Amino acid sequence: MDLKSGYPFWAVRNGLMHAFPPLREDVNCDVLVVGGGISGALIANELCAHGHDVALIEQRDIGWGSTAASTALLQYEIDTHLIDLAQQYGEEAAVLAYRACAEAIPALRAVASGFRGVDCHPMQSLYYASKRRHRAVLQDEYALRRRHGFDVRWLDADAVREDYGIQAPGAILSALAARVDPYQLTYRLLMRLAKAGCAVHDRTVLHTLQPTARGVTATTPEGVRIRSRHVVLATGYAGQHWLKQRVARNRSSYAFITDPIDTALLGPLTDTMVWESARPYLYMRSTGDHRLLVGGEDDTVDIPARRDARVAGKTGTLLKQVARLFPHLPLQPAFSWGGTFAETHDGLPFFGPHPQWGPRVLFAMAYGGNGITYSMIGAGLLRARIERRRHPLAALFGFQRLV
Repeated sequence: MDLKSGYPFWAVRNGLMHAFPPLREDVNCDVLVVGGGISGALIANELCAHGHDVALIEQRDIGWGSTAASTALLQYEIDTHLIDLAQQYGEEAAVLAYRACAEAIPALRAVASGFRGVDCHPMQSLYYASKRRHRAVLQDEYALRRRHGFDVRWLDADAVREDYGIQAPGAILSALAARVDPYQLTYRLLMRLAKAGCAVHDRTVLHTLQPTARGVTATTPEGVRIRSRHVVLATGYAGQHWLKQRVARNRSSYAFITDPIDTALLGPLTDTMVWESARPYLYMRSTGDHRLLVGGEDDTVDIPARRDARVAGKTGTLLKQVARLFPHLPLQPAFSWGGTFAETHDGLPFFGPHPQWGPRVLFAMAYGGNGITYSMIGAGLLRARIERRRHPLAALFGFQRLV
């Protein structure tokens, strides 16, 4: 599956950091993780850290799928408002999901703290009303988050203009957010795991799965077998190919990153990511070397050739949108790209078994705008499942909510 177009910045900046050997011989392990992106890396890291014998395979080079195209805004805010989730699943469940995302951000920072060069730093998140009619919705959202203890402030139109230079009727300022280089972090995690004895293999394709009551046998097109007690399919947006049931819809999103900008000009954008209430939404954040990363212009295109053809035009549209907000910024795109992502009906991910495959094949579908945050939650959720422990989010983040 072709997951990206153009020149994703992380892959261009970091290059091919390390080549892992393809799998050539049969292996046995506790857990086979399929997928060498940021989700697979975080899951493998969690399992290995708690004593599980893990093997990981990736059909491309490590990090070369959607991870390379991720804009990596680490937020606890789900694309579905807390007030809307509360209407769908009840306030208790909605708050549980938001709190888990909030707890995942410091957990991600802790994982990243052992590595240099991954640009993992705390930020704030400014969520502004794109239109006057959105103000009331955001005020209700702010009130519910505030009531449940989230560290948020309401900014009126004057404060948004004075503090951020944005003309908007209001905004929610969240104290908890972060950024990261997801490609670099993926490689660092898997290089460390390989050094510790975990089997990591790229350019290794999963061809078949044969689950039984006691385990799963996976085979490659070359006939190599991997026997394990559990398999985790962390194959990103290609994971839907393993399911007859349609659980999400693929879409395309677009991004560009500028040349470095003087911090005096970036101002509050240096440590605050910005996104809007319109759907699809414009969003932006800075990097450690003071570039501005801008994304948005999502569409329903799911054909790589059509997505490829739209990158230049979408970049131009994004450029104009940011220029209207911040006319003083020298916005020179250095690299631009498009990438596939998937949306679920409620903005929540799927982690766990599906009835089609039985209890030993587990899916890791960190779909939505904060996929990396979801992956951090999913790593613990899947470990709990493998260890036969209860997890408070197993039902809400599982396939049973579709019934």
